[in-house]
Amino acid sequence: MIYVDIVSDTICPWCYIGKRRFERALALSGRNDVALSWRPFQLNPDMPPEGMTRDDYVRAKFGGGDRPRQIYQAIAESGREAGIEFQFSKIKRTPNTIPSHRLVHWAAKQERQDEVVAILFQAYFEEGLDIGDTNVLVDCAVRAGIDGIRAQKFLMSDEGRQEVVASDVYARRLGINGVPCFIVNRKYAVSGAQPPSAFVEVFNLAERDAATSAAQSTA
Repeated sequence: MIYVDIVSDTICPWCYIGKRRFERALALSGRNDVALSWRPFQLNPDMPPEGMTRDDYVRAKFGGGDRPRQIYQAIAESGREAGIEFQFSKIKRTPNTIPSHRLVHWAAKQERQDEVVAILFQAYFEEGLDIGDTNVLVDCAVRAGIDGIRAQKFLMSDEGRQEVVASDVYARRLGINGVPCFIVNRKYAVSGAQPPSAFVEVFNLAERDAATSAAQSTA
């Protein structure tokens, strides 16, 4: 078995692209022995709890002028290659991502973590929904196959917040300062939304490592 920890933020477009490229790598390699765990990272740890308008966020992050349009146009082109139709113009608010990370963390216990991540990316980047809003998060959970009443009860609590914050801090202590970051067998790291071939190469490397370890243990 190959274990992959994916350090990601729910409002990171490159994380969405990276997810699609990673899935393509799995398909190309024919692997069904990969176990995924999604780990939280906040691109904007100082974001107010209520979030902010998208316009204010883009202005604060990139400044004025034509630069934001050029950046998001390049992302959109990469997205189309991965089968994603980014709809940046639909996004009205940039949320604080702690609530959505809490949902992702909790979804692992429901065995729906990857499904929830996929729905959150789609809801935010393709539908322009505010994934900092509890009602939107409940709907995302339901779409991912989780009972809505249980999801709402969880999201209305504070459960998981401490774990999410601690995981974010831990990632930074490991030296991760950008996402996505794919950590394979806690040994190899693939940083960024790399092409599928890069992931396949690391899969093969991890498999050779495992074979070597097995041979040495029986020698």
